Amino acid sequence: MESTNLNYRAEPDEVLTRIADYVSGFEVTSPPALESARLCIADSLACGFEALGYEDCARMLGPVVPGTEVPDGARVPGTPFQLDPVAATFNLGTLVRWLDFNDSFYGETVIHPSDNIAAMLMIGDWMSRTRLAEGREPLPMRAVMEATVKAYEVQGGLALENDFNAMGLDHTASIKIATCAAAAGLLGCSREQVINAVSHAWVDGQPLATFRRAPNTGPRKSWAAGDAASRGVWLALLALRGEEGVPSALTAPRWGFYDVYTKGQPLRFQRPFETYVIENVLFKIGYPAAFHAQSAVEAAIGLHELVSGRLDDVERVEVRCHKSSMIILNKTGPLHNFADRDHCLQYMMARGLIFGKLTADDYSDEAAADPRIDALREKMHLVEDETYSRDYLDPAKRTNSNAIQAHFRDGSSTPVSEVLYPLGHPRRRAEGLPLLTEKLERSVSLVFSGTRREQILAVAKDQSRLESMAVNEFVDLLTV
Repeated sequence: MESTNLNYRAEPDEVLTRIADYVSGFEVTSPPALESARLCIADSLACGFEALGYEDCARMLGPVVPGTEVPDGARVPGTPFQLDPVAATFNLGTLVRWLDFNDSFYGETVIHPSDNIAAMLMIGDWMSRTRLAEGREPLPMRAVMEATVKAYEVQGGLALENDFNAMGLDHTASIKIATCAAAAGLLGCSREQVINAVSHAWVDGQPLATFRRAPNTGPRKSWAAGDAASRGVWLALLALRGEEGVPSALTAPRWGFYDVYTKGQPLRFQRPFETYVIENVLFKIGYPAAFHAQSAVEAAIGLHELVSGRLDDVERVEVRCHKSSMIILNKTGPLHNFADRDHCLQYMMARGLIFGKLTADDYSDEAAADPRIDALREKMHLVEDETYSRDYLDPAKRTNSNAIQAHFRDGSSTPVSEVLYPLGHPRRRAEGLPLLTEKLERSVSLVFSGTRREQILAVAKDQSRLESMAVNEFVDLLTV
């Protein structure tokens, strides 16, 4: 047997240096990227404020040990908690992701790049408060926005050409890597320290996707992103203290990431790291639903008036979708909880057909008890449309297509309701932005009122004002 124990110290893997060179050397100057960063931050906070109303989410919040106080710690938006940056990232990351209403990006792996925002904002807040305590200037929000752009780009760059699901891994592995890299840059790590930090993110135990898939779908999928981001922050802090890295974390024979997870195949990258991902992110505007379901729900709602009054006459419902939807969201049989339902394409479309809407409350046990939903689910037949699958991955199109048609017992049928690009897609940005603003206004109003509400909304809508505002001052507006 060939030895795999040759004890020479390799140069850092190319993936590590690629990420570190980008984080340490790339200057974010693109106005569209910075504007998108503002929108993504505002939208993520909106998702978090809405999640505060859900008891299962609220019980996850606070310090690990009740009563812990952290002087000059990061303040968690929407809460009274002031925590260390690792715990604060978990708190805010859990809030942002809880309802699956935050932005998305897709390639071979579907991701929610705003899962990184909690880390950037909470690190920036902690650093700013610490600096002020030492008599120094706080960080401006521009620094948080630039770090956000880089976190999006690293995670999206990994997702475009690499299928983490095929490796048996959950996509949150890419959150940890991207957060770790961007956090290290925001913390002021040197290029070598960024390499060290990111190497540990690759070596770290990677999450299995089983908690997101039948038959184990459960609440963990709502806090897994916060967990991954907080781990990335912790690893970045270790590197800042001088922790040595693992230079051949990916390429080491037998024990490296490639030999363990990819059968020796290197990761692929479609394009250089710049600002592509954040400029092409897909917002979830209309429905708190899994990414692939956005166009499916929109298409189903398009048939609501034609179907809702004839539910007993429906013989079958034909649905065309792309390959990823078939793998991730095609779920038959009993649905056991909130998390099961918001990752079942049939359930979400049934709600759209019956009620003409879909809200987070529609995943509750009470809402799911309506017998018409399961009756309609049983009549749905999903098939992959190869054109949809091809166009989904085509960089020139990047569709997220679904089509639905109901057939009745008398032989009649509805028209085919097809949506190629959901409302939050970049191709529908002009149509979606006013509704994105409405989403922010509605969510902020759930937590704040009066002058404070108006201050938050005014800052969130003003690019130059937000960029120049001290991070701690912005976060102070957001806490209770």
